[in-house]
Amino acid sequence: MIQAAPLAILAATPALSAPISSAGITDAAPVAIAIGALGFGLLASYMVRRSRRYSDEAVDQAYQQMAEMRAELDLSTAILDGLNELTLIWRDANTAPAIYGQPDIVLPRAQDNEAVADFRKWLTPSDGAELTRHLSSLKTAARSFDLSAVALSGRLVRISGRVLGGAAILRVRPATAQPEKSLQLTDAIPPRDVLDTETILDLLPSPAWVRSPRGELVHANAAYWKLAESLGHKSRAGDVPELFTAAEIDMQQREFAATPGVLDLANVLPALGTYDLVLFSVENGTAGLLRARQDVQETSPPVEAEFGSSAGIIDAIATPIAIFDKGRKLRHFNKAYCAFWELDPKWLKSGVDESAILDRLRTQGQLPSEADYRAWRARHLKSYNLTAPREEPWYLPDGRTLNAVSVPTNDGVIYIFENITEQLALESRYNALIHVQSETLGALSEGVAVFGTNGRLTLHNPRLSSLWKLPMNELGRHPHIDQIAEACARAMPEDGATIWADLKQNIIDLNPARTDRSGRVTRADGRMIDYAATRLPDGQTMMTFVDVTESANYQRVLKERNDALVTADRLKDAFVQNVSYELRSPLTNIIGFADLLASGTVGELNDKQRAYTDYIRASSQTLGILIDNILDLATADAGVAELRLERQDIQTLVDRARAGLAGTLTAAGSETPPNLIIDIADDLPEFVADGTRIVQVLYNLLSNAARYSAPGAEVRLSVSDRAGRIVFTIEDEGVGISDELKAAMFQRFEGRSAEGRQRGAGLGLAIVKTFVSLHGGTIALERREPRGTRVIVSIPANPAEAVSAAE
Repeated sequence: MIQAAPLAILAATPALSAPISSAGITDAAPVAIAIGALGFGLLASYMVRRSRRYSDEAVDQAYQQMAEMRAELDLSTAILDGLNELTLIWRDANTAPAIYGQPDIVLPRAQDNEAVADFRKWLTPSDGAELTRHLSSLKTAARSFDLSAVALSGRLVRISGRVLGGAAILRVRPATAQPEKSLQLTDAIPPRDVLDTETILDLLPSPAWVRSPRGELVHANAAYWKLAESLGHKSRAGDVPELFTAAEIDMQQREFAATPGVLDLANVLPALGTYDLVLFSVENGTAGLLRARQDVQETSPPVEAEFGSSAGIIDAIATPIAIFDKGRKLRHFNKAYCAFWELDPKWLKSGVDESAILDRLRTQGQLPSEADYRAWRARHLKSYNLTAPREEPWYLPDGRTLNAVSVPTNDGVIYIFENITEQLALESRYNALIHVQSETLGALSEGVAVFGTNGRLTLHNPRLSSLWKLPMNELGRHPHIDQIAEACARAMPEDGATIWADLKQNIIDLNPARTDRSGRVTRADGRMIDYAATRLPDGQTMMTFVDVTESANYQRVLKERNDALVTADRLKDAFVQNVSYELRSPLTNIIGFADLLASGTVGELNDKQRAYTDYIRASSQTLGILIDNILDLATADAGVAELRLERQDIQTLVDRARAGLAGTLTAAGSETPPNLIIDIADDLPEFVADGTRIVQVLYNLLSNAARYSAPGAEVRLSVSDRAGRIVFTIEDEGVGISDELKAAMFQRFEGRSAEGRQRGAGLGLAIVKTFVSLHGGTIALERREPRGTRVIVSIPANPAEAVSAAE
């Protein structure tokens, strides 16, 4: 083709077909150069492609060799892991050993595999010390050894130590002869390995069983019992029913000894022809599994001969698992893998390449969102080059989070996908809760200390340190309560040890019937601390401490002040009452002599003397009223004031109050008395009250209105009925009362000023409020517009009936 290209160009160029001349050569030079460049480019492209193909083949060959070497290494590892022994290899004396085999030979099931290197956890103390001594000699002087030892489980094991290739190798295997106390498969309790097998088989949906070395059935799962029942096989005395005859069992034993693995039952047992029989060995016995053929086609390619009984176990696991060979072809997967990734099992069973699976998952939007998908896929496919398991999180677009575990094997990779979405959500909520708890404890003004059942501090806040003068670094080490007591004793030598000795009793008391306790501690430095010991549901004890020094001092001061006020009030009442009674006698004499002088019995008085006498009489009468008011208030305060309830005539009560007001104004020499207007409604209900007290109420209200009204001003007294209550309304035209003074008007010794007038004693309105309250009534003040004040007194028509109705 390259040779034909110039001929085609020559044929297509007329100038080149003409006879050659100097001019023709000149004209054809550009065309020749172009042809040469084209030919060179084609030749270079061919060489580059050929070189690249050879390079790709060399790389593939290198990868093939590496895969074969890795397969050999994985095969060796698998052989070590499959042997009924344990191998520990120290490639460096100062590093942890690599562990191969079955750690459960010596370890309890709950222990981690790394605990094998700690001989104290699975050997008796004497044997453990001896093995440690021999191992040290093996590492330092390459001294081989062989010894027998007894594990903590009672099993006798053989231990051999050798040095190979510069590495110290320790082999542990069960001894052929076991002590008489060791358990056999036919004993009441099967060996631990058989127990592990039974646990796995019970999880399988297919019929499975375990046989003793003599071929006796010792265990069967629920699917086996169901199949036996459907085939009409019944058990006797609770024994496991047998599906096979003795000859069939012998045949299985012979076939298993020759070619262990999968047996076709179609020609052996027609009733079970739809099943394949999987046989595999366990310690001191064999185990069998009946696997339906349609299940094989539905889950994975026919690789049972390679995976053996592991295929059925993998299918029963709810975690997605996929196994790929060294060529990245899918060899096996379980149902959980198909369900999780929403993949068709028929498509997967064809041995699809992992790259195709990843591309489909990316198309479905089920892989982590990556800007450079090809680079991410290339990094993921490096799992085939791993020498140790690798874990990495996958954050899927739908919000789920996976822990993708890549486990290298002898001929490929096993992928395990753990859905850790809920786990991460729980961890996030837990961390948030712990953070909120820490911030809350740090912000509390109370000191908090939580002690475990062992007496150690498990939780605290900074306030605890400041209250008890404890260093935060000591509290952070979770000290025992005795250590806290010692630290407090050093910080407060006067009483720190004594206080915490008493507090310790509340913490170390583990009596289930104990109750929460609280109390107060007064320290030598004057601080008062309230404490509370609360028992928590998990058995721990929470102690809270509050510094109440300031509040306790305030409480003491307030109590002392209150006691002083009560005492002063009691002395005041006694003083007022005594003084009032003492004043009444001289006042009576003054009033008597003033009346005597005014009567002219001792001689006529001139006008000036008469005016003085009238002032004396008016002042004495006012003073008498004040003394009566003081005595009434003292009686009410003492709680001994009583009402004499009688049927009253309202007109008579009003007349008595008006007469008292007229007498007071006349005695005071008032030039122009107020214009008093009385308005009593008709058909008032029967009024039951203490007449004397009601007259005092009306007199004080009328005198107060007259005192603060202009001479000759109108003062109106109205009496009406409102829903079974008698309402007395007194209105004046004096200076109105402000809103600020309303609350103080009924206080004792308070009054109001009007146009420069002197303030009154204020006892009148206090008396009014007291007597109205005794009758179960109410009193209110209102400001009139444009001037004046309105006082409204509402008293039940029958106070006794009102009290009964309220009760």
